[in-house]
Order: sequence, then structure tokens, then C-alpha cells
Amino acid sequence: MSLALNFMGFQIGWFACVLSAAAGQSSLGIIVAVIILGFHLYCTRLLVPEFILMLSTIAIGLVWESLLMSPGWLYYPSAAPGALIAPLWLVALWALFSTTINVSMAWLKDRWVLASLMGAFFGPMAFIAGEKLGAVIFVARYEALFALAIGWALLMPFILWLADNCQHRFQFLDRVK
Repeated sequence: MSLALNFMGFQIGWFACVLSAAAGQSSLGIIVAVIILGFHLYCTRLLVPEFILMLSTIAIGLVWESLLMSPGWLYYPSAAPGALIAPLWLVALWALFSTTINVSMAWLKDRWVLASLMGAFFGPMAFIAGEKLGAVIFVARYEALFALAIGWALLMPFILWLADNCQHRFQFLDRVK
């Protein structure tokens, strides 16, 4: 898959998930995300490692986003009242994010400091954009932004490392085909 197509797919999926969640119709964004994810998996050269990375990133995202919700720093209007687990549209964003790791963000591999700095900046920026579009509300703005910056500074290089690990450990499964 080309870099441009990968980047565009992620952007379309991000906007579909965020805007549909803000409109109270998160299932529409999830459907768009599933189509993009399916297309990505169809186009990938190493299906098994990419699928394992996707599942791992979904698990990381589910735990991370749920942890961010637990102190009450963030609120998602689309989430069920009193929900302790991140909304499904947000988990779909993590799946979409995983599709960029080996394609449009592959250049960040082995650049741990840059990946960490970019995570610390762009992670919170994505939430600020989501807030402006109505998908998330900062209840404790500074605490949430600080946690997001620290979390993304750690998660970004870790997920890049995980992607390399998945490719090295599971690429033999794709040769069986």
C-alpha cells in the first residue's frame, strides 16, 4: 500500500469515527473504520504480523483509553453513562492507528526519541481536535493533557518496537500460504 493511500485512509477513518461519535452515530464511523481496516489487511504483504499488531494495538488502546477515563479527566458524550471502558469508536481509532505503523510511520522505527517527542505532541493534539469536533470533553484539561503527553511519549516508541517484533516473530506464518 502506498504511503499516501495509507495516510488518507487513516485520516478518513479518524474523521469518520470522531465526527460520527460527536453526532451520536458512532456506528457509522466504526463501519468506515472496518472497511478501511479490511482494505489494509487485504493489501498488506505480511498478513499475520499485521493482524497481530492490530490486535495488540487494540488491546493497548482499550486499556490506555479506559485508564484515562477512570479518574474522570475525560468524558465521551457517546459513551454509556458511568462507562468504565473506552467507547468502541475510540478502540476503532487504535486499530486504524495500527495500520500506519508499518506504512506511513515506518520511517520512525529506530528513532525512539523522535517517536517519543512526536507522540507527546501529536497524541494530545488529536484529543484537542476531537474536543473541538465534539467527541470528547476535557473535565480536568491540564491533568488529561499531561497524562496524554506522557502516555503517548511512552506508547509511540513501544508500538513501533512491537511492530518490528511482530514482523520478525510471525513473518514465517505468512510463508506457509
